[in-house]
Amino acid sequence: MVKIKYQFRKGHIEAYFWILSLILLAFTNPEADSHYSLCLFKNLGFDFCPGCGLGHSIAFFFKGRFLESWQAHPIGFLAIVILIFRAYKILKPDIKLKTFNSTNYE
Repeated sequence: MVKIKYQFRKGHIEAYFWILSLILLAFTNPEADSHYSLCLFKNLGFDFCPGCGLGHSIAFFFKGRFLESWQAHPIGFLAIVILIFRAYKILKPDIKLKTFNSTNYE
């Protein structure tokens, strides 16, 4: 049996932000009509924004549409890997796994 002990720290907020961002991008529809955006380029009337392309790339990737993901932004998959790795590195020191066998309970 495995027991997980976790200690929350304020520094974990960054990891939660990246994890939540990836989850939200996984549920977005990159082909939907435009909606209000905080994107400076979009609000200034430009059609191209590398940040929006990266978000679309991640959303396409989570839907299994790898060619569209690559076309939206070539480093979308790399961004996913980097963000997951960053979250892991932040959280890892405060997660302890202990294994117990039946003799430990007696």
